[in-house]
Amino acid sequence: MTESGVQLFARLEARRGLQDVEPRLFPEDGGPAHGEVVELYGAEGTGKTELLYHLVCRCVLPGAAGGLQVDVVFVDTDYSLDMLRLVSILESRLDAARSTGSPSVSSDETALRSCLSRLLVVHCSSSSQLLLTLHFLETTFSSRPTLALLLIDSISAFYWLDRSEGGASIAKQEEKLSRCAKLLGRLLRDYRITVFATCHAIRRACSGPPPSSSSSSPDRPYLCHPWQRLVSHRLLCSRQEAAENMAATAQGSEEPRRRSVFTVLGSSSRTKANRSSSFRVTDGGVAFI
Repeated sequence: MTESGVQLFARLEARRGLQDVEPRLFPEDGGPAHGEVVELYGAEGTGKTELLYHLVCRCVLPGAAGGLQVDVVFVDTDYSLDMLRLVSILESRLDAARSTGSPSVSSDETALRSCLSRLLVVHCSSSSQLLLTLHFLETTFSSRPTLALLLIDSISAFYWLDRSEGGASIAKQEEKLSRCAKLLGRLLRDYRITVFATCHAIRRACSGPPPSSSSSSPDRPYLCHPWQRLVSHRLLCSRQEAAENMAATAQGSEEPRRRSVFTVLGSSSRTKANRSSSFRVTDGGVAFI
């Protein structure tokens, strides 16, 4: 593709920043700017997925419903995207906007279709597929200035598979993810998109009490250095559950999950600031408290 400097500048300037995607998650004036990466880190069941759905809805909803009205690419590496849940949250947010008398919010089906038209979903089942996907998405980034967010759930999905295929060589184990990270770095620079990616807490097989050394902390980043250098914001997710919920959880009840409080500690390497926030999961999505 050939374009003049004026065309290139106009295209890049047209891409919207996501500094205000969710002020309650980021330190003041510390939201993700153009070309930055946000990592959502935590163990299973700490609210990362619900937080992702909340952020996707914030992006694709129209301004009259409290959204940013931008396009999103959702790269699903865990094959865990629940479209019915996402649609349910969108419908709840649209209904809430209409109930407040927002005249700009159109009828149910029209508004919902408009929101979903801003979401592109891609599935990947290996690091090689993820790398190819990022290459092919470059055309999409260059042709759609309304595309502001690339979301990867999760960036660590193939960690153990890559380690197994890489044998004893650390360089071989990290080669594919390193190539993905380097390509992402170029896409961030050239197209000024924002990236959100989840990262599972690594499972450590050990007996007895955990080591006291900070180097063994489960919250310590463990992915390859090229990826760690990209991350400018980190949302550390955890879950607080009342003791009386344990019996119901053992019986498979969904109610304890909805009564649980999820905590997010947001940090920014750019501003060196931190922010803590909490939320509950409701039928209408994330509700901050």
